[in-house]
Amino acid sequence: MDTIWHQPVTLEGLHQWGQQNMVEHLDIQFTEVGPDFLRATMPVDHRTHQPYGLLHGGASVVLAETLGSTAAACCVDIERQYCVGIEVNANHVRGVREGHVEGTARPLHIGRSTQVWEIKIRDDEGRLVCVSRLTLAVMDR
Repeated sequence: MDTIWHQPVTLEGLHQWGQQNMVEHLDIQFTEVGPDFLRATMPVDHRTHQPYGLLHGGASVVLAETLGSTAAACCVDIERQYCVGIEVNANHVRGVREGHVEGTARPLHIGRSTQVWEIKIRDDEGRLVCVSRLTLAVMDR
């Protein structure tokens, strides 16, 4: 199958992008690169809980935006262009108290000036926790 990625994408390279920023702080780990998707996990623990002991909706959005933004960047020539988020939304459909969540980002649209990504986040049992959509502008350097 053909790939959507502009350059080769490796888990090692993705992990390097996530060092010394929020990705590292929340222990988001990229786990799979497919021909048209990226996948990552995030723990549900004291770093990602809200006061009631549930996964914080904002943490889910961080995972979604991390996946979508990273995937978008992999679809452009980063020497000439970069992608910036212009809108993100999320529907939180299930609470999670512990374990991990796994997000998968897939493109809905990859254009010259915009990209739209759908990110589905699931719990350890594979149940849908959050569905998010991220719109990005593709900018020239």
